[in-house]
Amino acid sequence: MNVPTTPVPASSGTPRRSASGHDLTPPTAAERERLAARLSPEERRVMIDHGTEPPFCGGLLEEKGAGVYQCRLCELPLFRAAAKFESGTGWPSFYEPFDPQHIREVRDTSHGMVRTEIRCARCDGHLGHVFPDGPPPTRLRYCLNSAALEFVPA
Repeated sequence: MNVPTTPVPASSGTPRRSASGHDLTPPTAAERERLAARLSPEERRVMIDHGTEPPFCGGLLEEKGAGVYQCRLCELPLFRAAAKFESGTGWPSFYEPFDPQHIREVRDTSHGMVRTEIRCARCDGHLGHVFPDGPPPTRLRYCLNSAALEFVPA
């Protein structure tokens, strides 16, 4: 994969907060490895190795409940269930993040195309991609791997 990697700075001890009040301080390398040890092989392939799960097989595609989708690796809130919509693509899709500061965008030139990869702003775990073909009000489609998310009911 031709994804430029920008190292996430190690924790400086001073918490960095998002506008919504969540700690965005990146985990140290040792903390990230401890968190990654909890992942299944498929979750690790998606989140750490920047893989993509096949369409229409993710466990959260049909989830319709109220709540929040958080990063499976570090538990940062990423998307509200209210922003989820049926895109017909086979992956859970959202039109806006929980907090824009919780998502990091990276140019992805893999597979012979230019896309925008999205990663967790705290732990740098791969989440999916964002496309400019979503519904109003944002016209964005955040296309996520279920393996990268954990649903927390309201």
